[in-house]
Amino acid sequence: MYNVIKVRDVVRIPPSKFGRPLEEVALEELREQYEGSVVILKNPSTGEEKKEPSIIVTILGLNIEPSGKIIPGDGATYHNVEFEALVFHPFLKEVVEGDVVTVTKNGLYIDLGVLDGFIYINQVADEKVTYDPGRGALFLEESKKYVDKGDVVRARIFNIAPMPGKGLRVHMTMRQPGMGKVG
Repeated sequence: MYNVIKVRDVVRIPPSKFGRPLEEVALEELREQYEGSVVILKNPSTGEEKKEPSIIVTILGLNIEPSGKIIPGDGATYHNVEFEALVFHPFLKEVVEGDVVTVTKNGLYIDLGVLDGFIYINQVADEKVTYDPGRGALFLEESKKYVDKGDVVRARIFNIAPMPGKGLRVHMTMRQPGMGKVG
C-alpha cells in the first residue's frame, strides 16, 4: 500500500549550492538522503512504531524556513523543513498483484512496483510444483499449468523484514483461495 506522510527534519545545504534557489536545492538534498530508504513509521495519534517497515519512494513537496543556521566548522546552512513523502508500506496479510519478473528453481520474484517480492516454490500452489529449466517456468503437476515470466499473479504477504543494505524482503504465498495466476 502507498501512503503520503508528513515529515519534519533539518536539511543541510552545502556551500557549493548557495547560488541556487533554496527550495530546489533542499528538494535535491532530501531526495538524495531519503529516497529508497527503509523507515519505520510511527502512528501520529499514539506515537507507537508500526511493526512493518516502509520504503520512501519520493519526496513530493516541501516547506522550508528561509533562514538557516550555521554550525561552527561547517560552512553549510541548516534549515528546518517540513515535507511530504510517498512511501510504500506493505503490511501483513495484504493482497497484492504483480508481474512475475524472474522464475528460479526456488520460486518466483514478483514486481510490486518499488521492489520485488518473493514466493517460495512450496508457496506457489497446494499441489506439487517443479521447476522446468527448459522453459524457465514453474510447472503445477496436477493441473498441468505453468507459471512463466511475465504472468500476472495475485498473492498475500506473510512476512516482511528489512535486509541490511538492500531494502525490504517481502515473502508471499499463493496457497490460499483467490490467489494465484490472474487471467
